[in-house]
Amino acid sequence: MSKQQRTKDKQGETGSIISKLSSEGAVNALVEEIVGRTGGRGEVTQVKAKVLEGKNKGKSMRRNIKGPVRIGDLITLRETEIEARRIRGSMERSV
Repeated sequence: MSKQQRTKDKQGETGSIISKLSSEGAVNALVEEIVGRTGGRGEVTQVKAKVLEGKNKGKSMRRNIKGPVRIGDLITLRETEIEARRIRGSMERSV
C-alpha cells in the first residue's frame, strides 16, 4: 500500500495572473545592450531592452532571449510586467 500524494491546487492563483498579463497583447522592444550569456549551456542571452509600445512604453528592462540577437534588434514581448533576474557572478573587466 502506497501513500497518497498530496498536491496543492494552484489553479486559482495562476489563473488571475495570466489573465492580467495577457490583456495587453504583444509589444515590440528594442535591444539596447547585451548583458551576458546564461543558461545551463550558455544558450540564452540576457539583454536590456526598451519597450516601444503599450502601458510600459519607454521602460528599460532586462530580458532573456534564446537564439541569435544583436544590439538594435527588434524583439516581440508577450508581456512587459516580469523582468529577468540578474546574472550572478558577471564581473566586468577593467581595461
